[in-house]
Amino acid sequence: MKKEISMGKSILPILALIISAALSIFVWKAGMHIPLMIGVIIAAIVAKSSGWSWDEVQKMMVNGVARALPAVFILLIIGMIVGTWIASGVIPTIIYYGLSIIKPEIFVPIVALVTGIVSVTLGSSFTSIATIGLAFMVIGEGLGFAPGLVAGAVISGAYFGDKLSPVSDTTNIAPAMAETDLFSHIKHMLWDTLPAFFLSILMYWIVSNSPAAIGGADTNVIDTIKTGLDNVFLIHPLLLLMPVLTIFLMIIRTPAIPALMVVSLLGGALAIIVQGSSVSAIIQVMTSGYSVESGTDALDSLLNRGGIMSMLGTIALLIIATALGGILEETGSFEELTRKMMRKVKTTGTLISSTILSTFVVAFASGAQFLAIILPARTFVKKYKDMGIDTKNLSRCVEAAGTVGINLVPWGVPAVFATSILDVSPGQFIPYAFFVILVPLINIIFGFTGWTISKKNYHEDEKLLKDKGEISL
Repeated sequence: MKKEISMGKSILPILALIISAALSIFVWKAGMHIPLMIGVIIAAIVAKSSGWSWDEVQKMMVNGVARALPAVFILLIIGMIVGTWIASGVIPTIIYYGLSIIKPEIFVPIVALVTGIVSVTLGSSFTSIATIGLAFMVIGEGLGFAPGLVAGAVISGAYFGDKLSPVSDTTNIAPAMAETDLFSHIKHMLWDTLPAFFLSILMYWIVSNSPAAIGGADTNVIDTIKTGLDNVFLIHPLLLLMPVLTIFLMIIRTPAIPALMVVSLLGGALAIIVQGSSVSAIIQVMTSGYSVESGTDALDSLLNRGGIMSMLGTIALLIIATALGGILEETGSFEELTRKMMRKVKTTGTLISSTILSTFVVAFASGAQFLAIILPARTFVKKYKDMGIDTKNLSRCVEAAGTVGINLVPWGVPAVFATSILDVSPGQFIPYAFFVILVPLINIIFGFTGWTISKKNYHEDEKLLKDKGEISL
């Protein structure tokens, strides 16, 4: 017989995950796959001991993983794009011209700004990081900037765009789960997103112009990288049309998977036509990534990447995390964890801060964006309505912590993806991910001050609808 899971049992999988994650990151140096597996095992044991059969637990895991399948396909295609965009010379061309025209004094703010513009248009932080973000990492190294600083600026820009883009999956999921509409949600997010981004740009300008950061550019290194690129690839400005085409496909609202597949295949075709690659070489690039020995170690280490195989570790992490989330959701563990918190919510400030805290709990427990948005939104929506707080405040909060703030979770899928593409550890980029840190903080400040918090009388709206006969009694 199934029974309610107690608070003590509910917290066991999360504690097991956090403790094993800390050991894995700081002691074992073994990544996050095993800690997440430990979390799944503990969650399954808790469910079994509470009356669920193994078949039911297995179905919970399958349901959780099913939600992640679109993201799995996107990750596989992104691996292909990274490989073909390097092989075709698109990313090398961006790097070459970037090293030629970008000045160190404005480089880091430009990274955040340009990545943000690209991400708003594409609606995908992952695609932005894997294309323009990767190019900026190479340019930044040539200019002498710390990799963590450049990666932090890339991630800030990528998630600024992901958060505001109407074609972003998370930006559509959040209002749907919070029972509000998309454009009210986006308009309401301007209050936290724009101040956080402007402050981030300012902070990047200050940090990049500090004595510790500026003046590190070695013109010999820049010349060596440019010469190496020129020797290996045909560099031509027309190759920059590929990012423009990608942006155009997103503007006309082409579905993400077909659009990314077209971009990947066109990258392979360009590699054959422009760079003289063979079909078999491009198939290998799509599978295992680009590989070259240019004679410049720094260039080789930055260009030898991409391919479907490079994404398998991140995909495995996503599958395990969403399996864990499936168990926590369907057994009611998360609901139990938030129940006591909900009883203490009496003011707007505690409501907003509780929403953000609970979203971070899911983020730390599962590492998955979708779960970090869906579970808190569905749990808190009634509370917002009962307190007369417009649910667009709820959707803004779960985006702040679930879409953006989750990058502060070292074992989260977004942080692991960024690490795999940019080759920078979470410990290096998190201190510089200013936008990621500021957005949740600004929302908490709004909650306690009441600034930008919209009110709405849902009970009165329901009464009016009943009077009009639009709701059956």
